[in-house]
Amino acid sequence: KKLTRIKLFEFLANTPATTVVMEACAGSHYMARKISNLGHSVKLIAAQFVRPYVKSNKNDYIDAEAICEAASRPSMRFVTPKTELQQSMNAWHRTRESLVRDRVKTTNQMHAFLLEFGISLPKGKAVIRRLSSVLNENELPDNLVRLLLRLHDHFVYLDEQIKDIEKILENELKSNDASKLLLTIPGIGPITASLLHAQLGDGLQYRTSRDFASSTGLVPRQYSTGGKQSLLGISKRGNK
Repeated sequence: KKLTRIKLFEFLANTPATTVVMEACAGSHYMARKISNLGHSVKLIAAQFVRPYVKSNKNDYIDAEAICEAASRPSMRFVTPKTELQQSMNAWHRTRESLVRDRVKTTNQMHAFLLEFGISLPKGKAVIRRLSSVLNENELPDNLVRLLLRLHDHFVYLDEQIKDIEKILENELKSNDASKLLLTIPGIGPITASLLHAQLGDGLQYRTSRDFASSTGLVPRQYSTGGKQSLLGISKRGNK
């Protein structure tokens, strides 16, 4: 059947409890939670594990058939649906990561513009915070000074936004027992603990810690054949 999202929920609400299988994608975790609330068992499969079962040409019906075929394999690995908390924490981390990239880009621009006028500053954002003293010590065109001050204001804004998000993440950690356990691991700080909790959840989907390392790509790629082992570089095939 070809159904819209709303019609799909209506159809499943009137269907006896069964297993629903979907490809893991952006909206699949939300769908999995909604369908689970209707009494069904939901399984998510990574798209790369479905692709080998697609026959020749591709359309929605062939994709659906491939998903069913992949789900029937006894050795198939499934993705655990994320909770609302995990998804929202991931959104905070993605936003922070974007802001950090913008801050680095802004500082690099300021360094480059100053270097064009013969002013070489040490790397890092510490020297950018005292930009006013640098401008007072050097003669620069008024147009450039106005531009640098505007970029500095943007840098300060980004810096404040990043600090606010980090405070929010730290406060969330204090109310979560699993995150507190992660913080007890040597070398794990608030940001890493928060990110790990958002990715791991309760961690019950992994048999061992090695499985988690494999799922994030922290293992060498392998191209072994005929009893000859050939290990390549770390693949980073998970969420970089």
